[in-house]
Amino acid sequence: MDSRQRIRMALEHHEPDRVPIHDNPWQATVDRWRTEGLPSGIEPADYFGYELVGFGADTGPRFKEEVISIDDEYIVERDSYGGVRKNHRDFTTTPMIMDYPCKEREDWELIKPRLQPDDRRVDWVTDLRNAQRERSRGRYVVFNAIVGYDKIQKYVASERLLRAVLREPEWVKDMYWTDARLVMEMCDIMREGGFEFDGAFLFCDLGYRHGPFFSPRHYEDQLHPVFKELCDFFHARDMQVILHCCGNIKSLIPYFIEEGIDCIQPLEVKAGMDLVELKEEFGDEMAYMGGIDVRLMSLEDPRPLEKEIREKVTAAKGGGGYVYHSDHSVPNTVSFAQYKRVMELVSKYGGYK
Repeated sequence: MDSRQRIRMALEHHEPDRVPIHDNPWQATVDRWRTEGLPSGIEPADYFGYELVGFGADTGPRFKEEVISIDDEYIVERDSYGGVRKNHRDFTTTPMIMDYPCKEREDWELIKPRLQPDDRRVDWVTDLRNAQRERSRGRYVVFNAIVGYDKIQKYVASERLLRAVLREPEWVKDMYWTDARLVMEMCDIMREGGFEFDGAFLFCDLGYRHGPFFSPRHYEDQLHPVFKELCDFFHARDMQVILHCCGNIKSLIPYFIEEGIDCIQPLEVKAGMDLVELKEEFGDEMAYMGGIDVRLMSLEDPRPLEKEIREKVTAAKGGGGYVYHSDHSVPNTVSFAQYKRVMELVSKYGGYK
């Protein structure tokens, strides 16, 4: 059984030969692992056998990028969305966004004409070659796209966007739909040009530690119809839909199920997303990727991590519907030896008899 078959079966709530695996170590983590035994020239995805790979299009306004300032610790840049970001030079932390291109709806109306589909939004050389190569290896290939609230935060500061959610809903809906239409059109352009996708991996953070950024009522009115249209679009092309959504978003799962989202990721433990409880509550209505507390991976005591993986993987894998992933991404506090043990434990408890 190859990765494509394995992940598809799991997301369809059938039991494959074993639990599929995927993960996302930081670049700083990979740099550390290189000094601790990860062979030169071999990526973690190949070394550990990650089974999913993604490719996407540029669905932004494509403003000219520029470096504004740089010193020994920080780099300040204007990005392709027109925003100004300050980041550590090793890009290991979330950047500080110093300025946004949209303060009012009038700013959005000036940007909106730039959001038209065209072939130049796709890397037809490297990405297409790599996508075909990975598909030939049996990996599950996804179309990657940031959408919805998370995408619009690239244009509008969070505080301003939340005020708009409450007071200017028609503007918010227009931004959501404009972006979603471009995402769908670019997926078709890529497929017509030779990309073959097994699924869509959508990214839209909607919550923090204590719950969603806004009420389920506002979600239902503004974003729910957009996600429903996106799921219908991808399903019509035989593409399963995985949603990356950080924070405690349990109250939104019934909407996700209604929309047709097949799988949610990463199930942040520190935000109260409990994999075992979710599996019990929603059963085969939703599949899950993640939910393993990454903080336990760097502990000197190995017992809490083994308990975490044994209990959660054993519960989540029953009847299919689970793909291993950490509950976010793997930080550079996790050694190469510790992470190898993670993979050994997933193999130990992730098999089907």
